Order: sequence, then structure tokens, then C-alpha cells
Amino acid sequence: QVQLVESGGGLVQAGDSLTLSCAASGRTFSTYMMGWFRQAPGKAREFVAAILRSGGTYSADSVKGRFTISRDNTKNTLYLQMNSLKPEDTAVYYCAASSQYAGYNDYGRYEYWGQGTQVTVSS
Repeated sequence: QVQLVESGGGLVQAGDSLTLSCAASGRTFSTYMMGWFRQAPGKAREFVAAILRSGGTYSADSVKGRFTISRDNTKNTLYLQMNSLKPEDTAVYYCAASSQYAGYNDYGRYEYWGQGTQVTVSS
């Protein structure tokens, strides 16, 4: 089992940077595919980025070039570095862990979820 806790959200201005962290506990962190998803009020949960066990990464077109996902297996921590933030990035951001080997952008393939951290970007 895996427990996930996000942190690092907050209120920032457009153009600013912010780094989210997701601390994992439980079974070996390195055995999971990890992802970040976000959900804005009234909207569906949206894939943001994922990192595979190999270290390979994927990101949504909406954040490509601005957000970087990474993991530190020695610290059991997942990160999302967000640069050039836009008001449309405002959402609750969730980290998630998957024991699967496919479907990195499919929230249905992730078994474990954090509680979420709010990111608000003002113009």
C-alpha cells in the first residue's frame, strides 16, 4: 500500500514558478508509475504529467515546456516544477501512484491518490 501527501501549493501571480511535492510512504516507491493530475471547479480531472519507473516522462500539451515532473527515489518523493504559471493552471493538484505498466495518462489506472493541494494563479 502507498500513502501520498502533496504539499507546496499556494497563491501566485501569472508568470511565477511553484514546486509541488508528493511524499510517499508504504511499499517501495520506486516500483510505481507516478503521475500528477489536476481538477478545476466544475471540470473533469485532467492529466498533467507522469513519470515511469525508468524515469521517462510525459506531459499534457497544455503544460508541455512549462512543467517538469521528477522523482527522487531515495527520498520517496515526487515533484512537479511549474514555471510560467497561467491563470488557467488554477486547480487542485493531485499526485497518484500506479502499479500498472500502461495508461500513464489514465486516472483509472492509478490506485493511490493524495489529498490534493490547491494552486491558484492570479493575473
